[in-house]
Amino acid sequence: MPTVQDKVIAITGASSGIGEATARLLAGRGARLVLGARREDRLNAVVDGITAHGGTAAGVVVDVTRREDLRRLTDTALERYGRLDVLVSNAGTMAVSPFDELRQDDWDAMVATHVTGLLNGIGAALPVFRRQGTGHFVNVSSIAARVIKSPQAVYAATKAAVHVISEGLRQESGPGLRVTVVSPGFTHTEGVGKGASPEAAAAMTTMRDEIAMPPSAVASAIGYAIEQPAGVDVGEIVVRPTAQA
Repeated sequence: MPTVQDKVIAITGASSGIGEATARLLAGRGARLVLGARREDRLNAVVDGITAHGGTAAGVVVDVTRREDLRRLTDTALERYGRLDVLVSNAGTMAVSPFDELRQDDWDAMVATHVTGLLNGIGAALPVFRRQGTGHFVNVSSIAARVIKSPQAVYAATKAAVHVISEGLRQESGPGLRVTVVSPGFTHTEGVGKGASPEAAAAMTTMRDEIAMPPSAVASAIGYAIEQPAGVDVGEIVVRPTAQA
């Protein structure tokens, strides 16, 4: 049977939400984890919770906008476990606002996290995967890349870039590497509305509380893609609440 047992998996954005749920699910299935996030206290709490239940995990403080941080994440996997099988690029920010507010620092942050951060992860993991002859990129996007709604244009554009980069990477990957895009719909995480303009934050938080699915639903989708046998590449998974049109 396909399994994630003993696979070495690195996850960014692992201190809460989808990243934390994915870490807990994979640890419960026997994966060996290297978890990256900016908030050291929250990251340590996740690692401690996993190890307390018999799982295997290490934490690395990571800002995905910094190349050296992603290299440190992959280096930690190699130093502790001798290999890296999967990189889950999950770090994200959703500081949405109408264009007229000209919140350009927020625009820059979304581009830096979702686009530059993804590329930094590829830059760190791809040489490792090439040396091994195997590896799996799992890139977390959003259904916002498919259905653009105001005031999410910049956020949606960065998530659309995740799809384009992932498809290009897939075409160049060859038979030994796998590339999966996971596109969640509304998910009940603390990041929904965080940093957004007040009006956008209120609307998004209300919708989250009314229809959002739990992060564990997305974690299950990620786990499904990872556990497929060698030679089987799940290209994309879209997972969303049934109430979300």
